[in-house]
Amino acid sequence: MPMAPSAPIGIFDSGIGGLSVLRHIHQNLPHEDLLYFADSAYAPYGDRSEAAISARTLAVTEFLLQSGAKALVVACNTATTAAIMAVRAAYPALPVIGIEPGLKPAAAQTRSKIVGVLATKATLSSARLLALQEQISAASGVRFILQPCVGLVDQIEKGELRSPQTALLVRRYVAPLLEQGADTLVLGCTHYPFIRPLIEDVVQELSNSPVAIIDTGDAVCRQLARVLGEHGLLQPQARAGSVAAFATGSVSMLKTTFASLLQLQPPVSQVATIALPEGIS
Repeated sequence: MPMAPSAPIGIFDSGIGGLSVLRHIHQNLPHEDLLYFADSAYAPYGDRSEAAISARTLAVTEFLLQSGAKALVVACNTATTAAIMAVRAAYPALPVIGIEPGLKPAAAQTRSKIVGVLATKATLSSARLLALQEQISAASGVRFILQPCVGLVDQIEKGELRSPQTALLVRRYVAPLLEQGADTLVLGCTHYPFIRPLIEDVVQELSNSPVAIIDTGDAVCRQLARVLGEHGLLQPQARAGSVAAFATGSVSMLKTTFASLLQLQPPVSQVATIALPEGIS
């Protein structure tokens, strides 16, 4: 079935992290209707196998297509690295936008030629990211220090954005990067922009010189707008777009997060189970 410009955009993450991307899209494409899927019952994806992440991503994609989505934003670094090729192969007509840690803008911005990358273990161990890192390093001479942030997504999913425990984890992961001379930090997980104040606190305390922090949400929004335009799928009507959400985990938690972080109160529907689409195993 051909996709219509008036159809909604599907945005997907393993939990609430993708809301940092939805925020950019809602602000910059205000006429578009958005469907957000939080797969929180299976979060964090960073602790799961690539096969499991791929299966979940394909199932959520099918769900959003059945809900009328005209395009998909995989607003999860881990799911992008593990599954975006499988999604594009399974749905070749679907515009699919992924998200990757901002290694290229970080390499362009660093003065010390040392960049710290904060992300999940799954993202940092992916062949896709490692190949990109090697390519950029060979061309620019920039050294990337890859820092897995075990437990950080769990804290953010619990809503502990300023708690002492979250602050302790941030310090544990950021301090070694600064000690090794990193002057640029890449937020390689869509959850991390929500704890940017904690990261900035640690940077201010431990660094005597400015440290750039790279969040790729805005770049994803620009790419989405470009791809929708190429496919003739930009919403033509100048009206306020709507937002609706689905959750495999806590509906009340997702509602609270929308309200506190984005000042939005969309309807949130519980999704008990989602099956893999027919023919995909």
